[in-house]
Amino acid sequence: MFVSRRSLLVGAGALTAAPLLAAAGPLRGFTHSVASGEPGADSVLLWTRCVMSAAGEVTAEISEHPDMRGARVVGAQITGPWRDWTVKLTADGLAPARWYWFRFVAPDGTRSPVGRTRTLPADGVRPWRAAIFSCSNLGFGFFNAYAHAAARDDLDCAIHLGDYFYEYAPDHYPATSRLIAGREPQPLGETIHLDDYRQRFASYRTDADLQALHARLPMIAQWDDHESANDSWEGGAQNHDAASEGDWNQRRAASIQAYREWMPVSDEPWKSYDIGALATLFRTETRLLGRTQQPDLDALFRTADPAAALRAFRDGAWQDPGATMMGWQQESWLNHALAASVRSGRRWQVVGFGTIMGQTMMPADAETWVSATPNRYVTEGIAAAKAGLPFNFDNWGGYPAARARFLRQVQHLGGSTVLISGDSHNAWAYDLAQDGHAAAVEFAGHSVTSPGFESGTADDPRRIAADLVRTNPELKWCDTARRGYMALTIEAERVRNDWIMLDTVARRTPAAMVGHSASVMRGRNRMA
Repeated sequence: MFVSRRSLLVGAGALTAAPLLAAAGPLRGFTHSVASGEPGADSVLLWTRCVMSAAGEVTAEISEHPDMRGARVVGAQITGPWRDWTVKLTADGLAPARWYWFRFVAPDGTRSPVGRTRTLPADGVRPWRAAIFSCSNLGFGFFNAYAHAAARDDLDCAIHLGDYFYEYAPDHYPATSRLIAGREPQPLGETIHLDDYRQRFASYRTDADLQALHARLPMIAQWDDHESANDSWEGGAQNHDAASEGDWNQRRAASIQAYREWMPVSDEPWKSYDIGALATLFRTETRLLGRTQQPDLDALFRTADPAAALRAFRDGAWQDPGATMMGWQQESWLNHALAASVRSGRRWQVVGFGTIMGQTMMPADAETWVSATPNRYVTEGIAAAKAGLPFNFDNWGGYPAARARFLRQVQHLGGSTVLISGDSHNAWAYDLAQDGHAAAVEFAGHSVTSPGFESGTADDPRRIAADLVRTNPELKWCDTARRGYMALTIEAERVRNDWIMLDTVARRTPAAMVGHSASVMRGRNRMA
């Protein structure tokens, strides 16, 4: 049974003080607990990190009991500094839809903490539930969203849609004045090289609440941009300067290597997961491998007639069919995988994207949201909206032809498509349409800690939300002020999404409640 609104309220005294964050270099043994991911009906990937004086072989054990009774060895891996002492192996021969407990054993007999994981169902349409996260910036606050989800007993899996960490140097997002004491990550500089990315992962993974989540649930994870650099694409990033930071391809490769070392993920860039006969979940890649460069409108606002320049862009370059979020290879894969899911009779097709697909334009009166200081993001967004353009070109708003291809494909297949997305730091619910017809619904998640609209606006968040909904026909609800995570429940005839809103991220407490719920019935492709 799904937890009630009342049972989601967790007392502030449930947590002890969080440990101080520190570099993991001199540590020995199992330095960062355990994790699991890539669940299948008969397998799951197991992860740990075991630092030793010399390279050695680490063994994995699995049991059907929390006390590890009857544990059996499922594999072993030799690890060393070449892979930052991480261990990843897949346990096969498991039973579907079952909880397992696992641990690792070092060459000297030392044992890791025990973790819990779960396989996917092989058949049937029993309800399946996942906690969905994005945008976890250590410096902006405590990971109370992770703590809240880890304390629940009704979840089958965790899903992370990206921005698992942020790449910035100290005093830059957050500025030192906004940094929560004791939560400045290592290294004390921007992550550019392989060792930088490894240290950043090691620093984040000392967080007790993140460790608790990984030890409690398997995770299906995909990166977005900040695991490499802000607004990344195939050939570069907004936050990458080749003159001072070197070749982008080397930085990109370093970020991918560290991600695959430290996260409980396979090396497949994209993947599908069948949840019995209930649904197929799709993990996508929309940042580093195929995305073309985002449109940049700055030059248009510096022309003699910005309005005319915006209209010309709207009718020309913006419509370029060669602009793609996923790349043509992945687009083809996803089209075929969606079709296979529909043909198999699975009730739902759930697609995870790093960024929002719903059309969102800036309201005409958005200037009243901000204080006396003019906000360029808002004023330029209003000007773009007058030309019929969105205010964010780093999400699907910058790739209308690719968006249309995807939505026409799901319309053609005739399944029931639900999108889950992150990146924006705010919470949104969209009815997506194409060519005047319903295509899918989108549940977009708010951040674990990263600030949203509230950080740059002075108006009542309820009015801001009302202005956004009134301006954007696809947008049915939004919240622009609170942090948390989404809890998705997939049933045979309905998918329900709850936006879990935290009381605060300024101190360590899992206190939270359901701030909003939305659902879609199978075959409708619009919210109930």
